[in-house]
Amino acid sequence: MPKRGSAVHVSTHRRHYVGKDGVERDYVTHLLRRSYRQDGKVMNETVANLSHLPGELIEMIRAALAGQAFVAAASAATVTRSRPHGHVAAVHAQAKALGLPALLGPAGRERDIALALIIARVCRPASKLATTRWWADTTLADDLGVADATTDEVYAAMDWLVARQDSVERKLVRTHLSGAANPDRLALFDLSSSWVTGRCCPLAARGYSRDGKKGLPQIEYGLLTDPAGRPVAVRVFPGNTADPSAFTTIVQAVKDTFKLKDMVMVAGRGMITSARVQELRDLGGFGWVTALRAPAIAALAADNGPLQMSLFDQVNLAEISHPHYPGERLVACRNPALAIERARKRLALLEATDIELTKITAAVAAGRLTGAGKIGIRVGKVVGRYKMAKHYSLDITDDTFNFTRNTQAITAEAALDGLYVIRTTVGPEQMNPAQVVGTYKSLARVERDFRSIKAIDVDLRPIHHYTETRVRAHVFICMLAAYLTWHLRAAWAPLTFTDEQRPDPVDPVAPYAQRSQGADAKAATKTTTDGQPARSFTALLDHLATLTRVDLRYGDHEGAPLVPTLAEPTPTQRRAFDLIHAPIPLTLK
Repeated sequence: MPKRGSAVHVSTHRRHYVGKDGVERDYVTHLLRRSYRQDGKVMNETVANLSHLPGELIEMIRAALAGQAFVAAASAATVTRSRPHGHVAAVHAQAKALGLPALLGPAGRERDIALALIIARVCRPASKLATTRWWADTTLADDLGVADATTDEVYAAMDWLVARQDSVERKLVRTHLSGAANPDRLALFDLSSSWVTGRCCPLAARGYSRDGKKGLPQIEYGLLTDPAGRPVAVRVFPGNTADPSAFTTIVQAVKDTFKLKDMVMVAGRGMITSARVQELRDLGGFGWVTALRAPAIAALAADNGPLQMSLFDQVNLAEISHPHYPGERLVACRNPALAIERARKRLALLEATDIELTKITAAVAAGRLTGAGKIGIRVGKVVGRYKMAKHYSLDITDDTFNFTRNTQAITAEAALDGLYVIRTTVGPEQMNPAQVVGTYKSLARVERDFRSIKAIDVDLRPIHHYTETRVRAHVFICMLAAYLTWHLRAAWAPLTFTDEQRPDPVDPVAPYAQRSQGADAKAATKTTTDGQPARSFTALLDHLATLTRVDLRYGDHEGAPLVPTLAEPTPTQRRAFDLIHAPIPLTLK
């Protein structure tokens, strides 16, 4: 018989056989056994059958019997802190891949704070004071060494950054607007506005609001991008700056600050006016792609003009010429869908204007409104609100008011519905007419950048700074954050709803290109091509934030070491870092 207290061990037995039904079966049995010698032979005694226990518990028993010691997990390691890490790590990795830290300037306290502000603007846009509170709860502040940054240091870093704006933008422009990166030498420019808070900023002024915030002080800012819509420079203007003046400023910057020659500027019809065209001619070395305004189109469409509707009997675009535009090509386009929409909108505005003017007529007839001045003010508000004054004939006296539609003016405007004319100095050897149209319509990419900067990603508005320098620094930080976001959106397209293979439009005049089948499939199934959940860009950043870094303390004695440890990444998180060609870092530095 075996001796009492002799050692036991876990023995695993596997049996494989094919049953009568032809099905292969495997049976695994885990036994707690004791070995002993009897009459010179090794014998085994089964103490217990462990097969019903969970596998991890069986392995623990096996290891304990082999001499390993175990303690309770709570007494072995303590989670002292857990902070979001994945989102700031990914944005920082993309910033490093783009060379952004070195681009900002020499290493130092100001650069670390400025870089942290840019990364925070991508991950969680907020005011500067809110940002310093937010980044302390992530790994960003500790890893960049800015956790103790004071308010004065943050503002000093903004001042340091905006003083280096020309240097930073020169490098971006040299990278993306010159050489092989931009063989057609195209530069896109557009202007937008955002409202400000407070009354102290000298740039704040009331002007035409592109945000629909009428009556509020605002600033304006112009964005310069490459043909793909990648932001490379920004200029801030007072809130009442006209489009042509802003365009003049950016052209001077391209020529004098960025030292670029032979550039083709692409801008809207409100910027490259006839006066600005003459300035570009005088400067030399600049071409342009823009569109004509309605009066110029009407002149071309006159009875003896080159723009006749018969041009569009077979095609929807045609190249014409006119002596008033020497050295330029004119590409006339007719979009039937746009014509229908403009006709619908004009009719709706005319009907709304009729209703309001009829109310004024009734008030005058009833004697509730008298005096030509007062009547004129009321009428002016109505026709000004709907911008329909050109389509009405108005008869105002001290005690009467009558109005009729100007059918001749309405008919003349309707004849031009859906027509637009693009003017350019680019020769046919570089761009055919369809490419000219596509180049002008690429301004939509700048509009997309403005949406990203204003509301979708970077959340520039409203502006809470009260000095000109700080406002410029705020806008510059948002532009650099948009530059980062542009690259991240491109890299993470396989994980988001972005159309990765958007087909080129068959008809350049058509309003929109069709989405690819892959984009339709992602939208319908809410999954990517590799089976991962498809997300929006901001939702992907939120998901990356769930990749936390945990500080573990091993032991409960004084001075026990803290060991930072990453949570296990999800497949989507691993894929996000793979797409930006970066490993998942434990720390940012």
